[in-house]
Amino acid sequence: METMTTATKTGSRLSSPLANVSSHSPLMIVGGGVIGLSIAFECAKRGIKVTVVEKGICGGQATGAAAGMLAPYSEIGEDPDDFFTLCQQSLKLYPDWQQEVRTVSGQDFEYSESGSLHLAFHEADELALESRLEWQKDWHVQAEIVRGEALFRLEPHLTKAAVAAVYYPDEHHLYAPDYVKALQTACQKLGVNLVQEAGEVRFKAIEQDGVLLVTEQKGMFSTDQCVLSSGAWTSFFEGDVHVRLPVVPIRGQICAYQQGQEKIKHIIFSSQGYVLAKGNGTIVCGASEDIAGFDTSTTEKGIDRLVKWSRHLFPFLKEKDPFHRWAGLRPATQDGYPLLGRLRHMPSVIVASGHYRNGILLSPVTAKVIADVVEGRQPNVKIDMFDPHRFQ
Repeated sequence: METMTTATKTGSRLSSPLANVSSHSPLMIVGGGVIGLSIAFECAKRGIKVTVVEKGICGGQATGAAAGMLAPYSEIGEDPDDFFTLCQQSLKLYPDWQQEVRTVSGQDFEYSESGSLHLAFHEADELALESRLEWQKDWHVQAEIVRGEALFRLEPHLTKAAVAAVYYPDEHHLYAPDYVKALQTACQKLGVNLVQEAGEVRFKAIEQDGVLLVTEQKGMFSTDQCVLSSGAWTSFFEGDVHVRLPVVPIRGQICAYQQGQEKIKHIIFSSQGYVLAKGNGTIVCGASEDIAGFDTSTTEKGIDRLVKWSRHLFPFLKEKDPFHRWAGLRPATQDGYPLLGRLRHMPSVIVASGHYRNGILLSPVTAKVIADVVEGRQPNVKIDMFDPHRFQ
């Protein structure tokens, strides 16, 4: 054995009896959020036998609290890099991906091709948007700046304080809770074993050709390869895998209004947050972010900021109060980029975590990249920038 966790060297899967092992799977995924389920779905489609182990309920953390925006052009304002390419590639995968999830699961979920408007309120804001469009043209991004009457034809109830906006017709959104439910059903129909409410999960032993996992509630599991996609809890495994995985939880607070006769047609972005309408008759406003450990409660300060800004964007909201407010934990790395790839010193372990605000957007491309890694293939997008060893 070349590499093993120090806590349980006598617990090696390959050198010890397996009497206490609940089951063996060629591939195990630790974490049942949108990333873990997407990887399981893609791998199962390729004929790989998969087990997903989730400490709680699948989709219960960042995934369940997400607004479901698929909007890399609005949210990435800097010059393009491999992260922008990764996001753009995932956006392009979505039309076929979401249809495949629907077909396999037999479940429907909202997928709105709404387009988005990224607002400017001052001349300086407008200049920044024009600069963004300049570099995005080289990436064949469909976009245009709209002003005056053209802007208010697209979004009639928008504040007249907005002087211009970039219109991105290719940015969409989906209803995250139903998307995750469909992913979960699709996985089950493809034979994925979902082990939920497992409690704490730890690596008991790691070898070059296998991993032994122990769970607090569901027993012990062995696998040939293990994908670590545990979101904001990824750093808990640093001691097991002997590499820095600096993923921290960022609390994102969101509130929602009941939609009346006034309709919001697009995803509306500004420097202070976003507003969009869902097919279930709600208007979602987010997101106020702070560092609060693993606390998922909301704060008056965080929600009040969202309420004030949403009422500034859409004056008709002054007559309404949020009927729902919630928060989720977004897994953020120190540099803002995800961790994707196999651990070189522990080749039976693959990391797919740290997607921060982009877990929903990046779920299709992450699934395909990690499935390629599992199969020993070279992914068709560059992932060197996301090397899980880069913080070591």
